[in-house]
Amino acid sequence: YQGEQAAGSGRGFAGKPIANSRGMAPSNRSPKECILAVDDDEGFLEMLKAALECFNFIVHTASSPKEAITLYRDHQRDISMVLLDYRLPGSSGELVFENLQCLNPDVRVVLLTGHQESVADKMLAKGLRGYLQKPFSLLDLSQKIRNAINSPALAGSASPSPA
Repeated sequence: YQGEQAAGSGRGFAGKPIANSRGMAPSNRSPKECILAVDDDEGFLEMLKAALECFNFIVHTASSPKEAITLYRDHQRDISMVLLDYRLPGSSGELVFENLQCLNPDVRVVLLTGHQESVADKMLAKGLRGYLQKPFSLLDLSQKIRNAINSPALAGSASPSPA
């Protein structure tokens, strides 16, 4: 499994086969951490899900803004972080991010984008936990996920209290 998209697509993973990616050894930690991955490219989403499941993450996927917001609303207590594409049909990653923040001001989101980093600047000021420019390596992805999950709560925000 190479974890790469077709040449010239500008989307997806770059780099070595999963089995040889240093720093991404499967973990035996329990309970598993849960990630919501949001991208309108369903082929990319399936590849991303398979790669993350190899490293012991539970992965929910959404291919539309509405589906992403609904999944997060319904499972936010279980979701550790969100991987969010910037370009989505009928919306933007920025708008989805704002909606997720309405549900949980401390939502941990890493933006995945094929655009220049400047698209993330405004979102970083609002609490985005990081971004990756596509194509990216699985090693870089794992580092961003770990950083987002381990990042402290944002000043002035609190995660929803258990009901």
